[in-house]
Amino acid sequence: MPPKAAKSKEAPAERPILGRFSSHLKIGIVGLPNVGKSTLFNTLTKLSIPAENFPFCTIEPNEARVNVPDERFEWLCQLFKPKSEVSAFLEIHDIAGLVRGAHEGQGLGNNFLSHIRAVDGIFHVLRAFEDSDIIHVDDSVDPVRDLETISAELRLKDIEFMERKIEDIEKSMKRSNDKQLKIEHELCERVKAWLADEKDVRLGDWKAADIEILNTFQLLSAKPVVYLVNMTEKDYQRKKNKFLPKIHAWVQEHGGEPIIPFSGVFERNLADMEPADAAKYCEENKVQSALPKIIKTGFSAINLIYFFTAGPDEVFIFNAWLSLNAYFWYFSCLFCDPCLGFVAVPPNNVISKV
Repeated sequence: MPPKAAKSKEAPAERPILGRFSSHLKIGIVGLPNVGKSTLFNTLTKLSIPAENFPFCTIEPNEARVNVPDERFEWLCQLFKPKSEVSAFLEIHDIAGLVRGAHEGQGLGNNFLSHIRAVDGIFHVLRAFEDSDIIHVDDSVDPVRDLETISAELRLKDIEFMERKIEDIEKSMKRSNDKQLKIEHELCERVKAWLADEKDVRLGDWKAADIEILNTFQLLSAKPVVYLVNMTEKDYQRKKNKFLPKIHAWVQEHGGEPIIPFSGVFERNLADMEPADAAKYCEENKVQSALPKIIKTGFSAINLIYFFTAGPDEVFIFNAWLSLNAYFWYFSCLFCDPCLGFVAVPPNNVISKV
């Protein structure tokens, strides 16, 4: 007998996502001093989109907007040969190095932590190379210790924020019987206890109503993280590094977010070459740049997707926040203007109109 057909299940309700609802999201490069943050940022800056492509925006020296690589976009451009090509982009901010005690203001820590609050995700750069000419703030190379330091500083700043928030709510509760204040107060106490237990907010199993409130706080430990492990060119080419197993074990115990090995020195040298020379070098040494993977992973980590229209006048990509609302909005555009060749590109899926 043929197997019985599985009973159909209703699609689950959309679960709110931690983070801002916006198509203009950004990711910050974070880490201790002398781990390779600026080397990575400066290399990415060489790939950045010219400022004239954003005539109504001011791009600061510590910001870079880089194209998100996509073979489908390139194929459409070759197909239509449009007058204008506008790709998806990722906005990256270079944030100065944090030190232990930053949550208390050490090393201009309050300024740096406010810069992290302003971004929507984190590229956490870890130093996995030894070099006597480049000092480490703790006098030795230990990326797991560095992970603990940065994570603790973000949580401690969040605890400080929650304590102030609880005080403010309690003052308001004395003047009002608003039920919403009680709900927020209870949540703040739970979040504070969660943080005090050395757990990041993004790892909590929060209810939809909780997330709606949490998103107004912009907590540092609620932001998604991509771990970038900076190693020597030799280690990167041979795909071996003595620190990687310990880093991997720590990350798996703390949320299991993406880990991308790279070599800042290799990427910097590759960016300085002519494209043909860079391609030849990579082929001869059987190695590839990690930057495309870093950019794509960062774009996905902050819950961005993109949609694009294609035609002889323009191939244009719209950045959008990952949400069913985004699909409805862009499909409404499609039906309002059915002449558009419209393609939606969510992660690992393509919906197209021919």
